[in-house]
Formats: sequence, C-alpha cells, structure tokens
Amino acid sequence: MASVPRMSKGLLLTASTVLGLWLGAGPQVRAQQNAPDNTKTNQGDANKGATTADQQKMNAADRNITKEIRSSIMKDKSLSTYAHNIKIITQDGKVTLKGPVRSEDEKAAIESKAVAIAGANNVTDQLEVAPPKQSQ
Repeated sequence: MASVPRMSKGLLLTASTVLGLWLGAGPQVRAQQNAPDNTKTNQGDANKGATTADQQKMNAADRNITKEIRSSIMKDKSLSTYAHNIKIITQDGKVTLKGPVRSEDEKAAIESKAVAIAGANNVTDQLEVAPPKQSQ
C-alpha cells in the first residue's frame, strides 16, 4: 500500500486559512463593488410612446437599414464601446438612435452615418453624452 504524504500542522493551518478567506471573502468583496445599474436609463423607455428596440420592424427594408447603420458604426474603430452599442430602431424607414456615447463628436459621427444611409429627414437622434468615467 502506498503511503500518503502528510502535511505539517502549520501547512495545513495555512492552507485552510487561505481557503476559508477565499471562500468567505467573496460576498464581502462583491458587496463593496457597485453593481451595474441602468435603471434610470431604462426608465426613459417606459414612457408611453417611447421608441424601443422591440418596435423594430421585421420587414426586409427596415432590417437592412438597421444592418447598414450598425455595420458603418462598427467599422469605425475610433468610436467607443458605448457608441458601438447604441440602439438603432427602424420603423417604416424612420431611424431612431438611442443610448449613451462618450462625446459630442461621437454623437455627430453616428448621426452622420445614419443620415448617409437613411436620409436626413429619416433620423431621430436621441443619443446622450455619458458623463466621463470616474477613475478609482
């Protein structure tokens, strides 16, 4: 029968202490971090008459307009992740742009891309410039 190596009492205590801290620290660490909260942003979509993503038409023309605008935005690597993730909602050829961007320049660039594809009178810009990131 092979012998099982034995841990020294000090090593066993250290290992169990580390494991206990690792298992026990999780909830405390998580509680100290700020949970992502889009509640205020999403409340704007709850207003009666607000244009929301579920209103995107399923006809080929509207889907194609949305696809072309999204493609144009994604190709522009100078735009932030915020800008790449805006909502683009097309209804009967009319486009609504919603969501946060990092600057007025990004807002203008996205609107320009949408206008180039959908036409000047077919784009409603509801983009908002997000406050600057807080460094920690």
